Amino acid sequence: MAKKYNYNFIRKHSQGGGTAVRLAILSGGLFVVDAVISFAFGGEAGVYAGAIALFAMLTSVYGFYLGLKSFREEKVSHRKSVIGSVSCGVLAVLWLSLFLIGV
Repeated sequence: MAKKYNYNFIRKHSQGGGTAVRLAILSGGLFVVDAVISFAFGGEAGVYAGAIALFAMLTSVYGFYLGLKSFREEKVSHRKSVIGSVSCGVLAVLWLSLFLIGV
């Protein structure tokens, strides 16, 4: 008698992973906005660029936290969790390095 195989294709994505991806996109977008504002002010954007950068760094750190937290969900695909966690982690390191350099 032939074996009967049961395939289970996961269609549902984790909620925290989707949120982490959206926060990574927001942080990356704020990076572009921050660069444009700094260019428009000729490098003298000081407070404006710093406030945007601080908010974007906190956004990426929170996205990294949500991405890691979403790995606890069961019976869901973790593809967005991986993408969100990695991208938010890279952006958080980028923002932190910019703050430590003092650019």
